[in-house]
Amino acid sequence: MGDGLYVNGLRAWFGDTLVLKGVDLTVAPNAVTAIIGPSGCGKSTFIRCLNRMHETVPGAKVAGQVLLNREDLYAPGVDPVDVRRRIGMVFQKANPFPTMSVFDNVAAGLRLGGLRRKSQLQESVERALRHAALWDEVKDDLDRSGVSLSGGQQQRLCIARALAVDPQILLMDEPCSALDPTATGKIEELIHDLKKELTIAIVTHNMQQAARVSEWTGFFLLGELVEFGITKEMFTTPGATRTEDYITGRFG
Repeated sequence: MGDGLYVNGLRAWFGDTLVLKGVDLTVAPNAVTAIIGPSGCGKSTFIRCLNRMHETVPGAKVAGQVLLNREDLYAPGVDPVDVRRRIGMVFQKANPFPTMSVFDNVAAGLRLGGLRRKSQLQESVERALRHAALWDEVKDDLDRSGVSLSGGQQQRLCIARALAVDPQILLMDEPCSALDPTATGKIEELIHDLKKELTIAIVTHNMQQAARVSEWTGFFLLGELVEFGITKEMFTTPGATRTEDYITGRFG
């Protein structure tokens, strides 16, 4: 089962520039929460704060709380590397490790975590690739380079790599924006299957995609969370004029 994330008063800066202005939001367990809004509204920064990747940018700062199982991930003494294992991330552009095989791409995080036994690695890699709906396509080619796969397969390989270390939550930042409709469909099917076991937050600029894959949606504008609610309701009867203007295409 996935776990929920509870975000309270989250603010984020790049240097002196405030880019998130006090966000309160719950990422519900075993569901998909979509984050929508125009370019530059703080969507990617928001999800990068959820697993402490924002602070890897020089001069970036975060204030507020992100709670996972009642534990504040920003509390003193919390190891950000452990946070990033528990909360996996898949990026806009598929980024397999270019010098590694399909197998080694998926095994990388497991080896970093100290797993060395070949039989255990093989079992875990197969499980992750099956989980990412990629096993049947690559099982006879595990030694080939990860970057030799098609774009959609590379993205699923990156999902398998994130899943291999058994995270509680999966963050996806525009995971389909570089993919064709067929590959996008496969990723969306995969998201639907994964939420049975995981909690998922997805940033997307594609409102049709948000409507298809998510139960909950947050609309961001200029670093603020304008509206948050049940996806179906937000797309049919938005509560805020700014949300309605964005959804109907008046701006964005």
